[in-house]
Amino acid sequence: MTDDTEGDAAFQETGRKLFAGPCDFFYAAAQPSGLPEIGAPEIAFAGRSNVGKSSLINALTGRNGLARASHTPGRTRELIFFDLGGRLRLVDMPGYGYAAVSKSTSVGWEKLVRDYLRGRPTLLRAFVLVDGRHGLKASDEETFSALDAAAVSYAVVLTKRDEVKAAAQPERVEATLTALRAHAAAYPHVFFTSARTGEGAPELRAHVARLMAERGGDQVRP
Repeated sequence: MTDDTEGDAAFQETGRKLFAGPCDFFYAAAQPSGLPEIGAPEIAFAGRSNVGKSSLINALTGRNGLARASHTPGRTRELIFFDLGGRLRLVDMPGYGYAAVSKSTSVGWEKLVRDYLRGRPTLLRAFVLVDGRHGLKASDEETFSALDAAAVSYAVVLTKRDEVKAAAQPERVEATLTALRAHAAAYPHVFFTSARTGEGAPELRAHVARLMAERGGDQVRP
């Protein structure tokens, strides 16, 4: 992300302390009118059903059961908010790309997510999770375009790094970066994580800490 190695290390420590603080379920919203009031800065996690959003949130916060991971695609139907010590909110968004849900349900989820993304001034960044074993799907590209249209800054997080051969990882990252160059709102860096081993989590925490410092949303400068 930067050549400032010392600064990166400092933000990693700041991010570690931030995510090690108290973190609890805060709110669940099933429709746009039910969103919580604007408060602390927020980061949101989007992705295909079963890509590992809940698992990543648990890994970032060091808690096994904070966000419920389900083996049933399409289970999450609400925006789930977690409060990180009053300093930051983590938002687990409904998964997309699962064909078995009804069309009306899918449209409802899309409206909820769209209204949230467009009307949330405290949203620092959306993280779009992509299964690192398979790379980008058409539904991921559609999500990128929707975020571009909504002028929402987002970054891609490849998941399940431990299930991708080390030799194949650079190629997967580069292919993702190449695709992102066509999208105006995309952050030009790809994170590669594993919820099981914790790989990539320190870098992602540091990125969030840096975002907060740059936006002036919290006294988290290293």
